[in-house]
Amino acid sequence: MELSFFLLILVVVIVALYDFTNGFHDAADMVATAIASGAMKATVAIVIAGFFTFLGPLIMGLAVADTVGTFVDIEGVHIHRAQSLVIGALLAAITYNLITWKLGYPSSSSNSLAGGLVGAGLALLSNQNIHWGVDALLSGQLEGVMKVIAGLFASPFLGLLIGFLLMKLFFVLFKNFTYKIRNLFVASQYFSVAWLGFSHGANDAQKGMAIIGMMLLASGQTQDFTIPFWTVLLCTSAITLGTFFGGWRIIKTLGFEIYRIRVIHSVANQLSASLVNTLATLIGAPTSTTQVVTATLIGNGAAEKPRHVNWLKAKGIVFGWFLNVPISMALGALYAVAIHSLIGGLHA
Repeated sequence: MELSFFLLILVVVIVALYDFTNGFHDAADMVATAIASGAMKATVAIVIAGFFTFLGPLIMGLAVADTVGTFVDIEGVHIHRAQSLVIGALLAAITYNLITWKLGYPSSSSNSLAGGLVGAGLALLSNQNIHWGVDALLSGQLEGVMKVIAGLFASPFLGLLIGFLLMKLFFVLFKNFTYKIRNLFVASQYFSVAWLGFSHGANDAQKGMAIIGMMLLASGQTQDFTIPFWTVLLCTSAITLGTFFGGWRIIKTLGFEIYRIRVIHSVANQLSASLVNTLATLIGAPTSTTQVVTATLIGNGAAEKPRHVNWLKAKGIVFGWFLNVPISMALGALYAVAIHSLIGGLHA
């Protein structure tokens, strides 16, 4: 078996692992508030989220994959250099996922992958190979890295705002209702968990598809960037499987350590996060379900009583977001250079 073909198979396996860790990581984001509020049993919430996570990529198209897969230009790049870049970015994302899972902190698989790609691209190629999208931005358009930045950094602030406003709206609409209204919110959890799972799968699974599409191009298996259907099935299956296993450490952080979650918070949180994710997917902008869910949760709590929010814990989570990209860039560069050196040695 040729080395380049072996590396292609290796990347497909690593992407499946990446998507598994993504689903494993983000399962907590989708169900933490429903479990903490007592509205749903953990097993039921996970099964619903997982089922709709599987459906998301099959229905919503591939706009996000096109964005992620084309902001580092690898056309015409030597096969082993291009393959090293892709593998390095993937390993950077998986490493950061596992570290933050171990610490029990929600982090962004999307930020990790984007940072890994940019770091690996700068280390092995050049600044000219990165489609930054600055010129397009000056013309009022979102392209390349600028679209990624918009999706990954603007979405938490949008989630915070929508979460705050929706919670305020709930208090106005339901202020004169008795405690029996809780039954309505409990029932609505099934819809909100399903929508959040669907929006998560539709956006997050596409990033792994983009990596495989890049690797197929790097390996000479395709002439331009395309996403075969088998790739869609592989990535959505892997992320769904990861969702079923769940990240219980992060459920503890989101569900029990920011503030006391009630069912009204849970519904507002899931609806707000689902809306942000869906809007971003429609325009092809990658988001972080972790960041969106956490930001909307903080907005929900602040809308009721700001002093009830554990701002120290929230500050730690946000601080981790800002470390995500630079650390992933550094890891991507280190992995890519090391792998390229190794491949060069093997090939020689």
